[in-house]
Amino acid sequence: MISQEMLMLGKNGCIIREIAEYSRQRSAQIGGENVFDFSIGNPSIPAPAIVGETMQKLLTEADPIALHAYTSAQGDLTVRQKLAQNIKTRFGVEADPALIYMTSGASASLAISLKAIVNPGDEVILLAPFFTEYSVFVQNAGAQSVIVQCRKGDFELDIEALEAAINEKTRAIIVNSPNNPTGVVFSEETIRAMGEVLRKKSAKFGRSITVIADEPYRELVYEDTQVPYIPKFYEDTIVCYSYSKSLSLPGERIGYIFVPTAVPDAQTVYTAICGAGRSLGYICAPSLLQQTVAVCDGVLPDMTVYSKNRTLLYEGLKEIGYEVVRPQGAFYLFMKALEEDAVKFYERAKAYELLVVPSDDFGVSGYVRIAYCVSHEQVQRSMPAFRKLYDDYKKENEL
Repeated sequence: MISQEMLMLGKNGCIIREIAEYSRQRSAQIGGENVFDFSIGNPSIPAPAIVGETMQKLLTEADPIALHAYTSAQGDLTVRQKLAQNIKTRFGVEADPALIYMTSGASASLAISLKAIVNPGDEVILLAPFFTEYSVFVQNAGAQSVIVQCRKGDFELDIEALEAAINEKTRAIIVNSPNNPTGVVFSEETIRAMGEVLRKKSAKFGRSITVIADEPYRELVYEDTQVPYIPKFYEDTIVCYSYSKSLSLPGERIGYIFVPTAVPDAQTVYTAICGAGRSLGYICAPSLLQQTVAVCDGVLPDMTVYSKNRTLLYEGLKEIGYEVVRPQGAFYLFMKALEEDAVKFYERAKAYELLVVPSDDFGVSGYVRIAYCVSHEQVQRSMPAFRKLYDDYKKENEL
């Protein structure tokens, strides 16, 4: 007999990927230029030149046997040494290469970290809106998800709501800033306040509450926005990082888990991470990619296209009459649907060839996510469709 739990997960797949698959089918029918696909967070800019140059150099100059061989289960030591030094230099946080674990992307990092630190009956707080797969990772680790709604309007963390949700079962909280799906960056004031609450609650219940900082969008910020590095403000923080977005390498699946030395009993936590990686089969991340990111770590993406798309969408949709959240980072825009049922709004938008993601699986109702990591031409061509959708709703519902 197969696992009924896994069967249900297979039947009820990730809605983002389902919409992206519909886009491929629809594009084959009417032409891709006629489909306005804003579903999946697939970077639309090429990887920085240094990425290709580094790979080419490795492929032509490195020992071909060693380059493609298994590394240590937790990753090549020289790579981890380089990343540890970069963390110290960039963020001013003490980093030990023996506490870094190389992974096949952020999903692996999150799944491993949760599996390592939670036990059956534990609770993990998710700050809504959150990436759709968080709840799946938490469930797979044997814990329960507790959803805390961020403030409506600006989607900053609601400190009072967070404090009210913490109890003796709370083991961890996943923090994603810049946020997917809103593009919001939590301020330093917010992160400091969160740290104070977690310290107080950890003392009250006699167990440390771990922050799992999910940071694939750290480098994708606009103007002078600063992204607080959470380990500087709260000691018990595990960082899950991915190069998918910063280096435009989503299909290559490379990232890491970083356990700061300030984490209580850091070595034991790291050993559990190694055990979780083994249990889940996430060992020895791709060797070529490990060597590549050792050279390219910290390289910043060219934000020109994303910035242009952000400005056009934000200002254009507001001018039409939509209610939208101004993104400070990432490449997503969160827009209020024109009816409370976001799924119905999504279905209605499909008739205009507008493919946006309803917010229900992000943990909130009444919004849609627009991934603007697309060509600027697509954004320009989509604006008349957004206007017609709005005007038709207005005629029917007297918005």
